[in-house]
Amino acid sequence: MSADAGAASVPAGGGGFGRHVGQTLKLAGPVIVARSGVLIMMAVDTAMTGRAGGEELAWFGMGLSPTIALTLLGLGFLLGVSILTAQADGAGESGRTGGIWRTGLVHAAVLGLAFLLICQFGEFLLGAVGHDPALAAGGGEVMRMLGYGLPAVMVFVASSFFLEGLSRPLPGMVIMMAANVVNFGLNWVMIYGNLGFSGMGAEGAALATTIARWLTAFAILTYIWWLPDRDRFGIRRASLPEARVGRRMRRLGYPMGLAMFVEVAAFTTMIQLAGFLGGDGIAGYQIAHNLVALVFMSAIGLGAATGVRVGNAVGRADPQGVRSALAAGLGLVVAAMTVLGGSFLAIPETLVAVYTADAGVVAFALPALAVAGTMMIFDGSQAVLINALRALGDVWFPMMAQILSFWVLAIPAAWIMAFHLELGTAGLMGGIYIGVVAATAVNGWRFRRMSHRPLRRA
Repeated sequence: MSADAGAASVPAGGGGFGRHVGQTLKLAGPVIVARSGVLIMMAVDTAMTGRAGGEELAWFGMGLSPTIALTLLGLGFLLGVSILTAQADGAGESGRTGGIWRTGLVHAAVLGLAFLLICQFGEFLLGAVGHDPALAAGGGEVMRMLGYGLPAVMVFVASSFFLEGLSRPLPGMVIMMAANVVNFGLNWVMIYGNLGFSGMGAEGAALATTIARWLTAFAILTYIWWLPDRDRFGIRRASLPEARVGRRMRRLGYPMGLAMFVEVAAFTTMIQLAGFLGGDGIAGYQIAHNLVALVFMSAIGLGAATGVRVGNAVGRADPQGVRSALAAGLGLVVAAMTVLGGSFLAIPETLVAVYTADAGVVAFALPALAVAGTMMIFDGSQAVLINALRALGDVWFPMMAQILSFWVLAIPAAWIMAFHLELGTAGLMGGIYIGVVAATAVNGWRFRRMSHRPLRRA
């Protein structure tokens, strides 16, 4: 199946396990690269800012983490675009998908503007949780600058979800790869002050990322508007966003957005807690968190592909296809996380050296990576399970599971291990480990029950 194959290319039946593996990989490859591109951009920003000094890196990490939480909150709210598109595509109703996309864009614009407004109060918010005034001021400026790019991020996310729901993830991948090249060049100019510009440090990295994000939004909108088979999908149909589709999207999006926010807010809380370990502590933990997030993008890609395959099976009313799609996704994510997470144990110094040579920062980054090495298998598995449950229309249970796993278990455990047992960054990552193991177990049990019930479209 090519990246530009439409609904007609979706298999009419469930196929065997091997077919599900192959189809999942075809979908997941570009999605992984596209999702990784988002984190690569952040990783490049972090690494290049780190070269400008430990203080600049601390400011960037402090300002970046809340915007990641907001981004993933919006991503969760907009996941309904992918689910509804995949189910309509699987049911042979391709003409309805353009209306789903347009409705998603309206929701994306509202979310993006709300997030932009929140980011304007970054210094106040960071100061309110007790951080040093200088750290809050520097981080707040980064947060404010990144906020200007969040409307563009939401538009890109809604549009890429639409294409992924049509089993066309390649354009989003290409656009994100190009954006990373642009971002690298802008960082070189704005962080360090090349080509006659004044060096802006962490704020320059945030500005470069914001410009690159707006370019991605314009690029993907242009691609969708000029799709060769746009008439079949109703891309340019002159109609207002559909109220009924919007209600379904919100019904899916509220619990999915909250679930993602709960998890990411937990990770963000860990970064904020690392701030109480000092400047080197937050910089070191930010590096470890960035590497974990980068590897996790492979799980996000496989989870998204699994969700599309499960959604297609739901549209076909194929329960065996649902179970086979999940089995294929889990097998692939365990293999990927074993290899990628293993690099944290095999070459941790090499990975950290990409970001910084500061011995104090490195000393905080390495213990957290050591804990994360085997954690990734469970982190990836729970991501695939959650996407499969959402494709079945089960959206509230995963949200409650995330609250239990991360806020009832992970954060208290992290606080105890990091500060009472004095394990530092290893304790913070250990708390996350407990959370992802719990999420995997609970969501796995839920999928087993849901997959044997009668299938219903969301």
